[in-house]
Amino acid sequence: MLSATMSDRRAWREWNDQRPLQWWLKPAALIVFVLALTAIRVWAGGHAWLSEDEAYYRLWGLNPAAGYYDHPPMIGWWIAAGQALVGDTALGVRLFGILATALGSLALWRTGVLLHGPRAAGWAVLFFNATILIGIGSLIATPDTPSVLFWGLTIWALAEWLDRGNANWFLAVGLFAGLGLISKYSVLFLGAGIILWLLVSPRARRAFATWQLWAGGILAMLVTAPVIWWNATHDWASFVKQFGRAVPHQWTGRFIGEFIGAELGLLNPAIAMIALVGIGIAVKRTVMNREEAWSLLLCSSLPFFFYLLFHSLHARVQANWPAPLFPALVLMAAFVAADAEGREGLLAKLWRGLSKFGVPLGVAVSLVIYVHAVSPLTGSLARKDPTFQLRGWQEIASELGDMAQREGAAWVATSAYGMTGQLAFALEQAGSDLAVYQLDERIRYAMAPAPDPAIVARPALYVAVARRDHADTLRARFARVERIGEIARTVRGVKLETLRVYRLVGPRGGPDVIFSQDTR
Repeated sequence: MLSATMSDRRAWREWNDQRPLQWWLKPAALIVFVLALTAIRVWAGGHAWLSEDEAYYRLWGLNPAAGYYDHPPMIGWWIAAGQALVGDTALGVRLFGILATALGSLALWRTGVLLHGPRAAGWAVLFFNATILIGIGSLIATPDTPSVLFWGLTIWALAEWLDRGNANWFLAVGLFAGLGLISKYSVLFLGAGIILWLLVSPRARRAFATWQLWAGGILAMLVTAPVIWWNATHDWASFVKQFGRAVPHQWTGRFIGEFIGAELGLLNPAIAMIALVGIGIAVKRTVMNREEAWSLLLCSSLPFFFYLLFHSLHARVQANWPAPLFPALVLMAAFVAADAEGREGLLAKLWRGLSKFGVPLGVAVSLVIYVHAVSPLTGSLARKDPTFQLRGWQEIASELGDMAQREGAAWVATSAYGMTGQLAFALEQAGSDLAVYQLDERIRYAMAPAPDPAIVARPALYVAVARRDHADTLRARFARVERIGEIARTVRGVKLETLRVYRLVGPRGGPDVIFSQDTR
């Protein structure tokens, strides 16, 4: 019965793939589509201001290291490479992330061809670039971008092994998985998913007898060794910070709906509906038929999904965290869309209609946000605007530079990494030589040179958002803490937030007294 079912499905695939591809699914059209989007993203990436996290990661690029307090180092290395190519600019920070989305589209196309034929491959590329999270996220330099790329490349390498039976592809699996791990620790769940698939699929189970599978695992560990070494020499700071999030402190159900709803929206509602059908088919064909293609996508995703579901029972799941699952989700949606072609019936027509509607919808939303990020269409949304972090920093830098000159300040102090990154970038872009130092959480800057004692002995300006003003804690470190003014950060005349500025004079001791590891 099983062989007959597989034979029937193989015959359907061969018949479906022999049918002429619609023009928008042909490789030439897909290449033009991806190149056009990449060009637009390069334009937007070069003209839109940095978000807080990007401005902070920019400092990583200026000081490449084997690890950082918040994440593994890959995004810092990518930014360093971009800065070397196009300078210390917004585009330099984002360049490799933008190119990675184009490369990921190519890998996704090849994976789709191997697992379900060229029709599914075409839909996968379109769906991937039409998801809201990938469309917007491709413009933002965060660890999610390399983790999505290497997660997708790992699935591609496994698909090559399925198609060719060449066990050497497990070496590529190990390399890509290792690179994913030094992008973001969540790629650990991909390793668990691969093991689950190897156990579930009868054909994949035979891979345990190949030396390349074990060598691939060793290769992945070797690639991650520098990050382990960095943590070992920095009190396991990055591991403690990230893995500590997995420990529940209280249980609640209020985040589950937010998690599921956000991901359906960020996947693109039309594509999400098709992906949900694909997940159902994947479960059925994994349980009943052990089909390698469907089970690969399902099993490789399940451990991470269940972790995120578990996390939502005690804390909020940030919208970007599930991004590595998107390649598998769009592939399953693409399988459904491909199989709907040539079929009759209401459901087949529905999947075809959603496919054709979802792609322009997702692309249009992304394009509007790109334009809005570069030049705000409105300021009426104020802090509810998802791009509010990008606004007003050039003006802040100009006013801050004038205040520093009037007050004789030699450096700028902060108590938040986002503020540190934004002011450092804005002042550098303005041509100012004011150094910016965060007074606490110095582990974040372990990769950078220590603050210059000669500079920090001179007067400083302390800048904080009014609603997070901790200036009263500075009196134990400075003889005089004097509030000298406020600066409003605005967009199109609408105030986003107020920054308070203090003058700090007379540090009570050297840098070891002024700065601390306090993380509040």
